[in-house]
Amino acid sequence: MNILTVDVGGTSIKILFSGQSEARRFASGPTMTPEGMVEGIKELAADWKYDVVSIGYPGRVSRGRIVSEPHNLAPGWREFDFQAAFGCPVKILNDAAMQALGSYQGGLLLFVGLGTGLGSALIADGVVVPMELGHLSYREATFEDYIGIRGLEKFGEKEWSGHVVFALDRLIEALYPDDVVLGGGNARKLKELPRGCRLGDNAFAFVGGFRLWKPETDYQPGDQEQP
Repeated sequence: MNILTVDVGGTSIKILFSGQSEARRFASGPTMTPEGMVEGIKELAADWKYDVVSIGYPGRVSRGRIVSEPHNLAPGWREFDFQAAFGCPVKILNDAAMQALGSYQGGLLLFVGLGTGLGSALIADGVVVPMELGHLSYREATFEDYIGIRGLEKFGEKEWSGHVVFALDRLIEALYPDDVVLGGGNARKLKELPRGCRLGDNAFAFVGGFRLWKPETDYQPGDQEQP
């Protein structure tokens, strides 16, 4: 089975084909429609012959269906028929959940993505549970307002880091995970990782996309061999 994995972002669309080691990308943005995305992918992946597609979507997904429009892209995603557009089976997962799946090593995993917003997911014995922890109330707003990009810009790295550590301590106390992965571009801005956490990598979103179809996949970012 040849798998094409798509990581949908607010600034770029990234794709990786099973058997390849380097992702391809093209620009995204507030005018990007699902039709435009599919057209761009087909052009960029013209030399890749894929049987199925995995999509990591930056918004709420329920039972494999998009249930909310993206904040940083054009509308029209909820009702779009991706399977018809690609002409093959398609599986859709929240982007944070897909990166969590790619990072999973067993037990109970808590994934927190420190990016523009605050992505989050649990994986319990292989079962993916997408969450919206960023919307939980915290101080005068929400966790996302304090430890997403708005909090980083408002408070600066030192104070922002303090909020990140506090939030993760509370989540760990509540969930007792075996493993905690911090993903997202802003995770690398932390001078020290919070207790019990390890650093993720956005490339693991592709691993998660492969695992949607091949759960036994042990491919790692940078591997040269077939996933």
